Amino acid sequence: MRIPPVLQLAGFLIAAWLVAWLLPSLAYDIGPVGVLLAVMLAIIASLILLAALGAFRTATTTVNPVHPDTAAQLVTGGIFRLSRNPMYLGFAMLLAAGAVALGNAAALIFPGLFVAALTYLQIKPEEVALRAKFGADYEQYCARTRRWL
Repeated sequence: MRIPPVLQLAGFLIAAWLVAWLLPSLAYDIGPVGVLLAVMLAIIASLILLAALGAFRTATTTVNPVHPDTAAQLVTGGIFRLSRNPMYLGFAMLLAAGAVALGNAAALIFPGLFVAALTYLQIKPEEVALRAKFGADYEQYCARTRRWL
């Protein structure tokens, strides 16, 4: 949990761009449907991120993912009823939008890699900290709300 997820997102975006640049033979024309898909993914991702930030603000708790143990309150309402990690879901969708917009098949692997890396490097350690802090309340939340969707 030492690298903030937003920096991980930036790293994956750069890696997707670099791979697309290095492998031009895997390029494809995204066409108007691809442009629409990328734009829609980015808009939906932005709305999810705004909803998650709003829920944290309403709960007056930290959004700092590097120190989940400093959370003042367990947020389970709003967008957090659909996903335990809507901010990370929003990040993954932004990365997917970027991968589609790059128009290169190699870039399309990065959203999946991002989800896997974030699950093991960020989310699982966060879950340990939140379980220790909120106990049974967090266990009940996990039982009724999926990690991603």
